[in-house]
Amino acid sequence: MAVFSMPDFADHEQVVFCSDDASGLKAIIAVHNSNLGPALGGCRMWPYASEDEALRDVLRLSRGMSYKSAMANLKLGGGKTVVIGNPRTDKTPALLEALARAIENLKGRYIAAEDSGTSVDDIKFMSRFTRHVAGITDKPTDIGTRSGDPSPATAYGTFVGIKAAIKDRLGRDQVDGLKVAIQGIGHVGYDLARQLHEAGAELWIADIHPEQLTRAADEFGATVVAADRIFGLDVDVFAPCAMGAILNDESIPQLKATVVAGAANNQLAETRHGAELARRGILYAPDYVINAGGIIDIYHERIGFERDALIRHIDGIQDNLMEIFSRAREEQRPTGEVADAIAEERFRP
Repeated sequence: MAVFSMPDFADHEQVVFCSDDASGLKAIIAVHNSNLGPALGGCRMWPYASEDEALRDVLRLSRGMSYKSAMANLKLGGGKTVVIGNPRTDKTPALLEALARAIENLKGRYIAAEDSGTSVDDIKFMSRFTRHVAGITDKPTDIGTRSGDPSPATAYGTFVGIKAAIKDRLGRDQVDGLKVAIQGIGHVGYDLARQLHEAGAELWIADIHPEQLTRAADEFGATVVAADRIFGLDVDVFAPCAMGAILNDESIPQLKATVVAGAANNQLAETRHGAELARRGILYAPDYVINAGGIIDIYHERIGFERDALIRHIDGIQDNLMEIFSRAREEQRPTGEVADAIAEERFRP
């Protein structure tokens, strides 16, 4: 397996392959950049089709975390873990313990949090074997206390970002009547759907798990569509909230939305797809900018949690996006390229 020569290697500082025969653990930990601080990123568990696919995913996700932290003005670097396996059938206490011990061996260069396929309870369990985890502290909200799960903060930041995008592209300040297609109704996608519904948006949803679709349809009046139809709906906003690389040569020509703004990581299959969106007149909210609410939440947990300070910080996602949109127009460049340039100015020495 080639690593250094991979297009996605992108000058990673460290890539660690972890295995444990007793538990069946097969994982990859990637540290992309730690110039601003320790590399923080979630632990994703997914039944990857191949080791090459898992490696590519962790490298892309880790790099994205460096850019996300920099754009959010956090003293953190970027890292990520992927575990090869089905979280519904393969995840065991022994596997989580083995993963935690592998993370502890990095001595704080990498800090783990929950992600797709792992939960706050999983990370809390791992904290028994490593000090280097985050996102496990209960936090106050305006309606009570919530767990350390950062997904509500990610969803709120995405909601803020959608409002910025429709203001820039559609010239509207209100979500009421907005037509939104959401791909993925997991923790983040569900909470985003709730916020959009409460603000008066019309929703169309797709997901691979039927029980999540039924719940969102019942609670928010959302229309369920087949996974292969979600791209081509006649809506204002397409909100990817599932896996990455879904903006590609096949999906982009189907899009009728004029805004792409969602919580998924690494939405562009390749950098050139950002230019293709721009060519078609589709405004793209760079994923690591709009979905930064979760890492902002975890950062505030680490520095001493104050809810008002957290909300102000997440609300700043709107200002970041408006700056990116403005510069993209002025410079005639794709929004993703502009975001990359700003982030690199911040984390490169």
